Amino acid sequence: MKLALLALGAVLATTAAHAETYEVRMLNRNETGGMPYEPDFLRLAPGDTVRFIPTIPSHNAATMPEMIPSGAKPFKGKIDQQIEVSFTVPGIYGVKCIPHYMMGMVMLVIVGDEPVANVAVPAGLPPEAKKRLQEIKARALAKEDPR
Repeated sequence: MKLALLALGAVLATTAAHAETYEVRMLNRNETGGMPYEPDFLRLAPGDTVRFIPTIPSHNAATMPEMIPSGAKPFKGKIDQQIEVSFTVPGIYGVKCIPHYMMGMVMLVIVGDEPVANVAVPAGLPPEAKKRLQEIKARALAKEDPR
C-alpha cells in the first residue's frame, strides 16, 4: 500500500512539474480585429494553466456551455479581475468574454491531442462569435498542416 501511494505521488509530482502556465491578454483591439484574446488559440497538455489578464478594463473569461468537454469544470472570472484556470480534462473548450461575447470576443483552447479539424463551431452562437471561432479554427488548421 505504501509503495502504491509513493508511486502515485511520484506520478502526480512529475505531472505538476511539467505543467506550463500560459498568459492570455484580454484586449480591445489587435491585428485580428476588435475585442480579442491574445493569443486566441492555445493547445495545452492536461494540467496546464492559463492566466487570463484583463489588460484593458471591462473584460473577463468564462467557459462557453456549448463548447466544454464532458466532465470539465466550467469557470467564470469576474470583470476586470485576473483569473488562473487549470485545464485537466482533455478536449475542446470555447472561452468567451461575457460583456463582449456578441461582439465576437471568444477564444479556442484544445487540451490534449484532439485535432483542430474536430472543432465543431456551434450553429446557435452569436454571429460575430461564430465568425471569430471559424477564423481561429482556420488559422490553427493552417499552422497544424501548413501544406
